[in-house]
Amino acid sequence: MRLPILFSLVAFLSHADDLPGNAMLAKYFEREVAAIEHQPMLVPASAEEWEKIRAADRAELAGMLGLSPMPERTPLNAVKTGETAGDGFVVEKLHFESRPGLYVTANLYRPAQEAGKLPAILYVCGHSSVKAKDGGSLGNKTGYQHHGAWFARHGYVCLVIDTVQLGEIRGEHHGTYSFDRWWWMSRGYTPAGLEAWSGIRALDYLETRPDVDTTRIGVTGRSGGGAYSWWIAALDDRVKVAAPTAGITTLRNYVVDGAVEGHCDCMFMVNSRQWDYDRVAALIAPRPLLISNTDKDTIFPLDGVMTLHSSVRRVYRALGADGKLGVQIAEGPHKDTQSLNVGAFAWFERWLKGADPMALLDEPAKKYLDPELLRVFTALPKDEINTRADESFVPAAIAKEPADAAAWEKQREAWMRGLREDVFSGWPKSSCDLATTEVPRSETGGVALQAWDFTPQEPWRLRLWVICDATVKPSDIKRITLEPLDEDGWKQLQRCLPGENNAISAEDAGFAALKKRVTGTREAVAFICPRGIGPTAWSGTKKEQTQRLRRFYLLGQTLDGMRVWDIRRAITALRETPFGKAPLRLIGSRAPSVNALYAALFEDGIAGVEMRDPPLSHSSSPIYLNVLRVMDIPQAMAMVAMRTNVTLTTASVGAWAFPKSVVSKFGRPNALEIHPTAGSLSN
Repeated sequence: MRLPILFSLVAFLSHADDLPGNAMLAKYFEREVAAIEHQPMLVPASAEEWEKIRAADRAELAGMLGLSPMPERTPLNAVKTGETAGDGFVVEKLHFESRPGLYVTANLYRPAQEAGKLPAILYVCGHSSVKAKDGGSLGNKTGYQHHGAWFARHGYVCLVIDTVQLGEIRGEHHGTYSFDRWWWMSRGYTPAGLEAWSGIRALDYLETRPDVDTTRIGVTGRSGGGAYSWWIAALDDRVKVAAPTAGITTLRNYVVDGAVEGHCDCMFMVNSRQWDYDRVAALIAPRPLLISNTDKDTIFPLDGVMTLHSSVRRVYRALGADGKLGVQIAEGPHKDTQSLNVGAFAWFERWLKGADPMALLDEPAKKYLDPELLRVFTALPKDEINTRADESFVPAAIAKEPADAAAWEKQREAWMRGLREDVFSGWPKSSCDLATTEVPRSETGGVALQAWDFTPQEPWRLRLWVICDATVKPSDIKRITLEPLDEDGWKQLQRCLPGENNAISAEDAGFAALKKRVTGTREAVAFICPRGIGPTAWSGTKKEQTQRLRRFYLLGQTLDGMRVWDIRRAITALRETPFGKAPLRLIGSRAPSVNALYAALFEDGIAGVEMRDPPLSHSSSPIYLNVLRVMDIPQAMAMVAMRTNVTLTTASVGAWAFPKSVVSKFGRPNALEIHPTAGSLSN
C-alpha cells in the first residue's frame, strides 16, 4: 500500500534554499532577542539601591566570564627586560604572570622626566598582528604604540598590554569561530574572561609602581580592546574613568543583524543569564564613561551603539550623574582614527586631570618607534601556558563519590540547581501550547504509521512519528519507546517514510528492521527529529552553520541544550496521543542518547532509558552551556539511574565506573546495565 502524503516533507529536502528550517531559525532568533529586550535593565531609585543591583550584576558577569570564583591573585613575578627612549617618553619592556605560567607581555610608557605620582592609563589592545623580522610576534601592543606615546608625552603613565592571541606568545581567540572548539561552551570558557583577568592583574601591577597615582586610573582600548575595557571597568572599581572605543553594541545587532559574524570569541561573555549588553555598560555607573564609535562601523553598528547609550543614560540620570556619561560618534569605518583618539584623550584630560573640556588637543597620536625595539622576550619562557590556557582557565567540576545517602542527596540537589541556573537557563520560562495536530494514519506491510505535529517552542513546528503493528490498537499498547534522532538516524528513518513520488518496499532493509521492532508485539516506537534535524534542518556552508551555532550561545543557549527541551516537549505531546497511557521509555544512539538522558532528569514517569554508544564526556558532545563546570555525562547517568533503569551499550565500559558505583552503593545495583560492544575497553 502506498502512503500518499504522510511524509511529503521528504520532497523538499532536495531544495536546500527552500528549507523551512531557515525561516524558522531566523524567526526564532528574532523572538529570543525580543524576549531578552523585554526584560529591561533595572533603574535604581537611589545610590544605595544601585550598589545592591550592581553587586548582584557584577557577580553574574564574573560568572559569565569564567571568573567566579575569582581566581587567586598569585604573585605577578613582574620582570622588566629592557628600556627604550622615545621623543619625550621612555618605554619599559616588561612581562608579568596573571596566573602561574600565563604571561602578559607589556610596554609601559612614562614621561622622560620624573614628575611624581601621575594619572595612569591601562590601554588594552585590539586585533593588530605585528610580526618580527625573525617571524615571531611582536605583540599587538606595538601596533597600538601611538596611544602609549601620546599619554606619556602628556603626563600619564600608560601600560599597554598584549592579548593572549596576538601577544608575543600565541594563544587563541578563535575557538568556535574557526576551530570547532565547541567544548569552550561546555566548559564555560571565553577568552573574554582571560583578557578581563589580564586587565585586572595589570591594575595590580600599576598599584606597585611609585609613579602611579592609584586614585586616578583610566582604561581604554579599541575594538577588541574596547570590549576588554568594558569587562575590566565593569568588574573593578579601581578604574575611575573609562573610554571604550568600538567595543560594544546590542544583542540585536549581534544576533539578528549578524554582527556576530565579524567577531571572534573574545568579544562575548558566556551569556547564561541572558543579558543584553547595556547591563554590562551600566556597571560602570556612576563613574565617568565615554562611549565612542564611528558612524560607519559595520560590526558595531551605530543604531545599536546609540540604543545602548540611551539605556545606560537612564541609570546615570537616576544617579544624578548624567554629566559623567558621554557619547562620541566620529565619521568613518571600523578603524583606529585620530578623531576617535582625540575624543578619548580629551575625556581623560577632563576627568583624570580636571582640564578644561573645551581645551584644544592639537597633537595627533604618532608611532615613534621601530616595533622591534618594543619586543619583550628574546626567548619565550618554557613554562608558558598561553598556548593552552583555554584548557585550564575555567576549572572543570570534579565529581567525588558521595559517602552516604545524605551526601548523595545534597550533591544531586546541587547538580540539579546548577543545571537549571547555569546550563539550561535558556529554556523557556513557561511551556507554550503544543498546538498538536494529527496527520492521518497510514499502513504499509502490516505496519501502522501515525504522526502528530506540535510546537515545542515558537516558532518551531516538529513532527512526532509513531509506528506500531497495524493490528494493535493504540489503547492496547503496553510500552512505547521514544527515540530522538540525529541526521544519521533521520536518514535511516527517511528510507522507511515514503514521499509523494515513491512507495516503500516491504523488502527495504531499513523498513524490515523497523517492522521487526513492532510486528507481533504490543509495543510502539516513536521518533522525533529535534530542531535543526531532518524536516527542520537549515541549509548553508560550514561557515554559516558555525555562525548560527554561535548565535545560540549569545542567547544563553546551545543548540544541543534546546534539543533536550524539544525531547521533553515531545514526551508531553506523546502522552496526549492515544498511545499516551503506555509506559514510556527513551532510547537513543550517540549524542541524542545523552539528550534523552537529560530529558529523563527533568521529566517524571520515564520507565527506562537505553543508550547506545554515547559520547563519554561533554568535552566532545553534546554541547551544553557551562555543563562541565557543574558535572559530566557519568554524573547525569548516575542521577537518572537512581530514578529509573538505564541500559548502556558501550565500547568503553570503564568510563562509567562512577554511575555503576553510585547505584550499587545506594541499593539499586540492577538499575544500570552495561553491555560491552565488540572491541570494548575495560578502562
